[in-house]
Parts: sequence; C-alpha cells; structure tokens
Amino acid sequence: MPSHLQPFQSFIDKAIQICQQDSEAIGLAAGGSWITGEIDAYSDLDLVLITTRQLAPDVGHMRDYAARFGTLLASFRGDHVGEPRLLIALYESPLLHVDIKFLTPVEFYERVENPVVLWERDQLLTTIIQQSTAQYPPIDFQATEDRFWIWMHYAALKVGRGEFFEAADFLAFVRTMVLGPLLHLKNGGLPRGVRRAETAFNAVDVDRLRKTIATPDREALLSSLTEAMHLYEELRDALAPASLLKNRTAQSAVTHYMDTIQQVTVSI
Repeated sequence: MPSHLQPFQSFIDKAIQICQQDSEAIGLAAGGSWITGEIDAYSDLDLVLITTRQLAPDVGHMRDYAARFGTLLASFRGDHVGEPRLLIALYESPLLHVDIKFLTPVEFYERVENPVVLWERDQLLTTIIQQSTAQYPPIDFQATEDRFWIWMHYAALKVGRGEFFEAADFLAFVRTMVLGPLLHLKNGGLPRGVRRAETAFNAVDVDRLRKTIATPDREALLSSLTEAMHLYEELRDALAPASLLKNRTAQSAVTHYMDTIQQVTVSI
C-alpha cells in the first residue's frame, strides 16, 4: 500500500471494527476521491455510515458515534452546505479531516454518487445501490440566469462604493456557484464548484477562470467582473438548453452600468 494511504486505511480499519460491534450499524462506505482512486496525502476522507437508528441531525448523537472512531479534536454539523446529516470532523494521530454522513437505509437510496462499500451487513448497501440510481444535482440554468445579472450588479455596486474586499469575496462566490460548475460541465465533469479546476479544465479555461480573480482594488475588480460576465455569457450560450429564457434586457443594463462605474472615481 502506498505510504500516503496508510493513515486513511488505519482509520477505516478502526471504523469498520467499531461498526462490526454495533448491531445497529449496517454499512460503512467511502465517497469522494476514494471512489476514483485520486486520494492523496492532502485529501480528506468522505465516509457514509448507515445505521438502523436515526442519528442525524442530532449533533450530540453524531459526535458521540464519531468519537468512537478515534481522538476527535473538533467537529461541526454541515448546516453551511445544507446537509445537517453531515459531521465535519478533525481527528488526531494522525491529523485527519473526515466528513461523516449519517444515514438510515431509506435515506441511502437518494445519493449523489455510488460510494465504495467498505463494510456491510448482509449485502444491504450493495442491494440498495443495485436497486437505485445515484444522481448529482444538475445545473439549473434558468435559476442561474435569473440570478446572475443581479449578482453582477451587486458586485459592481460594491466596487463603486469602494468595498473592494467584499467585491473580491463575491467574485469567489460567483466562481464557485456559476463559473466553476459550467466549466466542469464543458470539460465533461460534474458541476462541483471549482474542485480540481487546475487539472480538470483545459489550459484555456484555467486561464479564463484565473482572469476572474482580482486583487482588492478598483481596476482589477472591474476587469475581473467584466471577464466573469463575458465567460458566463459564452458558457451559457454554449451549454444551456434552447428553452432557457435569457434576460438580455438585464444583461444590457448591467453591462451599461459597468461602463458608468468605469468612469467614476471614489475616494475612501
């Protein structure tokens, strides 16, 4: 076994041992980079624990169970990503970031990927996987179009006011929520934000995305905002279904507003 996998495998072996001793546990699986074999020394570990008793979203129950797997240094629930069944955990010796999703068998039927089954009781996880289909949430092109030009105007307002750090943060949000997913789709991948953009996108797309990153000053931000608008328009026109209702009026108004911001000097 490669040396970088040993800490992960040791953790998994301990987790399996704990699960085997618990009559309420029916399966443990690994997702994310464990599925593709791309896990490296800097990866986190994505686990799915299936139990007959519902542990989530009670964070106390989730933490108590997670603490059986090793020395738990810190943890919090995944409310920030809309997943209260997820516990984000940091373990000691070795220092590992482990995400554990606590599910019941019924909940396991609905999933975004087919994880690698690490251990199961009576082939229950394998059976569920065979009887159902994993589906990663697709891009909602209409919802994106309805929001995008409002978001661009909002970012321009921040630049106009001189709130450069907030504008830079907002551009990062747009990359994660819109540009990254569209570029993943263009390059044949799942719309997972900007995950592994450096290797998943072709060189031209990486360069285009890089141009949407700005230092917190007016000219750099306006340039990056303009690039983000152009990149979105190109990706939308190339990838969206013909049924998409493009808001050309809002696009034109925001583009014009950007031109006016270019002419304004604000002292802060």
